Amino acid sequence: MITVRERPITHWLPITKKEVEQRGWDDVDVVLISGDAYVDHPSFGTAVIGRIIESEGFRVAIVPQPNWKDDLRDFKKFGRPKYFFGVTAGCMDSMVNHYTANKRLRSNDSYTPGGEAGFRPDYATIVYTKILKELYPDVPVLIGGIEASLRRVTHYDYWQDRLMPTILEDSGADLLVYGMGEQPLREILRLVQSGVPLNQVRDVNQIAYLDETHNVPEHTAWNTVELASHEVCLKDKLKYAANFKIVEVESNKWQANRILQKVGNRTLVINPPFKTMDEAEMDRSFDLPYTRLPHPKYKNRGPIPAYDMIKFSVNMHRGCFGGCSFCTISAHQGKFVASRSQESIMKEVDEIAKHPEFKGYLSDLGGPSANMYKMKGKDESICARCQAPSCINPVICSNLDTSHTPLTEVYKMVDNHPSVKKAFVGSGVRYDLLVDDFNKNNADGNHDEYMEQLITRHVSGRLKVAPEHTSDATLKVMRKPSFKYFRKFKEKYDQIQDKHNLNQPLIPYFISSHPGCEEQDMANLAAETKDLGFRLEQVQDFTPTPMTVAEVIYYTGVHPYTLQPVYTAKTREEKQNQNNYFFWYKHEFKDWIKNRLTKLKRPDLAKTLLGNYQPNYQQRNAQKTQQRGAAPKKGGGKFRK
Repeated sequence: MITVRERPITHWLPITKKEVEQRGWDDVDVVLISGDAYVDHPSFGTAVIGRIIESEGFRVAIVPQPNWKDDLRDFKKFGRPKYFFGVTAGCMDSMVNHYTANKRLRSNDSYTPGGEAGFRPDYATIVYTKILKELYPDVPVLIGGIEASLRRVTHYDYWQDRLMPTILEDSGADLLVYGMGEQPLREILRLVQSGVPLNQVRDVNQIAYLDETHNVPEHTAWNTVELASHEVCLKDKLKYAANFKIVEVESNKWQANRILQKVGNRTLVINPPFKTMDEAEMDRSFDLPYTRLPHPKYKNRGPIPAYDMIKFSVNMHRGCFGGCSFCTISAHQGKFVASRSQESIMKEVDEIAKHPEFKGYLSDLGGPSANMYKMKGKDESICARCQAPSCINPVICSNLDTSHTPLTEVYKMVDNHPSVKKAFVGSGVRYDLLVDDFNKNNADGNHDEYMEQLITRHVSGRLKVAPEHTSDATLKVMRKPSFKYFRKFKEKYDQIQDKHNLNQPLIPYFISSHPGCEEQDMANLAAETKDLGFRLEQVQDFTPTPMTVAEVIYYTGVHPYTLQPVYTAKTREEKQNQNNYFFWYKHEFKDWIKNRLTKLKRPDLAKTLLGNYQPNYQQRNAQKTQQRGAAPKKGGGKFRK
C-alpha cells in the first residue's frame, strides 16, 4: 500500500532529477509529459493531474516541454516509471496553438516562458507518445488533455485537410481519458495501485481504448451504440456527419451509451462519461496544495503570458450549456455546469491575496461563460433524460434555473474581502441570459440586480460579450440567439451606465466565414454594428476544430443533424473577402468594399458603410475633370481627330 508522502506546502512537483533526489526518491511511479511549461496552478491541466496523482499517494514527476527534435534525454531523465507515462499536448490543441485560421505559423506561444514559439511539436500528443513507445515499449502510456479529448474518434483535421482516425491509432497510446480528467484518473490510479496494468483497464467511465478484435463483449452496465467505421467515413462524408451527431448526444447525456467504432482490424471503445462533478468534487480539485506559481526554473526566461493572464483570477465553474456550433467547451468540459462552493472560492481569494505581486485587483471572477455559476436543471430527472446539445437554443429550457442570485452573492462577498480593492469580470458574459424577452425563467427577478452589480462594480473599462453575428440564418447554424436580443441587452446596459454616469463600452466578439455565412451577411454585419456605434476589434476568422458541429459542416458541406447542405466559405479569397468587412472604417479597405458591394449590386450597403466615399480612381478622374473644365462632347471641337 502506497502512503501519501509529506512535503512542504511551498514545493513544486519535481521536474528535474535533482528535485527527485532531494525528496529521497529512488524511482518515480508516474511521469507526466506536457507541451506546456509547468505552472503549478489549478488553471493548468498538468498541475491539476499532477496534484491528483500526488494526493492518491503516488510519486509523480513532470517533464514540461521536452526536446523532441534531436536529443531525447528529457524523455529518459526519470527513467522507467513504475506504473505509466501520462501525456498531454497542454492546455490547447497543438495545431490551434501553432497556426492561425489561415494556416500561418504563429510567432508566439502563451504557455511558454517569454511567449517563445517552437517549444512543442505539431500533433504533440502523437509525437511524445511515439517517442515513449520507442524508448520504453513495455511501459503503458495514458493520454489526455484537450487535444486527445477532441480527437478521440474519427475527426477532420483542418491543417492536413483530411480525416484522421482516433488519436489512439496514430499515437500508439494504451488508454485515453477524455473530458475533465479528475474522476476517471482517480479510478485508474486505484486500479493500477491494486495491481491492474494500465493497458488492461477497461471498465472505467470516461476512457477510450482500442480493442484488438471486432468482437467487443457486451457490458452489464452500459448499452452500446456503433458508429460507421473509420474506413466507411473516409469514403462517405454523410456517414461521418451522422457519426458526429451520435458522439455529441452521447457526450452530453447522464445515462449515455458506450460507443464503438471499427478502425482497421481493431475496435475503438469509448466508455460513457461520468456524471458531472458535484460541488464537493470541484472543491477537492481546486483546494489541492498548488503553489500557484510557475516553476522557479523559468525565472530567467521571461514571463509566461497565459499565467500572467490568470494569476489573479478565480475560475468558479466549468462546463457550458450553450452548445455553440464552433466551440469545444461543451465537447471537453461537458454541457452541465459544475460549480464550486462559495467557501472554496473565498479560500482561493485568500490564497491570491498572499501572492507577493497582488495589489488588490482580481482580473476575473468567471468561467467558460462568466454568468453560468450554479445554473442547473430544477428537476434533475428531466436532465437525465435530455439529449439536447444546448439548454438555451433555440429557446431556454423551462427546466433550467437561470437565477443569478448565487453569483451576485459571490461578487458581494469578494467585494467585502479586506484585501480586495476591485474584482473584475474578464470572462465573456452570456448576455442572452440577461434579456427578459429571451430568458423567461427569471423567477426571482434578479437579472437587473446582477447587471447593476456587474456594471457598477466589476467592469474593467470594457465588458466582453459574444453575439458572434447579426444574420439570424447564420446565428441559427451557430446555435446562437437572434441579434435582436443583443440590441435589447445593449439598451439595458446603456440605461444602467447612464444612470450611474459610467462610460464602459461593450466589446462584442464576431466571427467571419462561419458555416451558413455568405459575403452579403458580413456586409450586413458591418452595417448593423456601425449603426450601433461599433468599430469592431475582437474579431476572428472561423477555424474548424475537431468535435464541433461547425467543423463537420466545413468538411462535409451538410449539417450533421439534418444532413442538409450548408454553404461555407472555404477558399482563402472567400474567407478574406468576408473578414475585410469588419474593417470598413479603415482607409485601406474602403476602395475594396466600395467596388465589391457594387459588384454584388448592394450600393445601399456601400452607402451605409462609406457614405459618399468614392474609390481613389474615381476621385482622380473627378479631379482631372474639374481641372480641365466640363467634359468635352464626343467628336466635338479640338478633340476631333
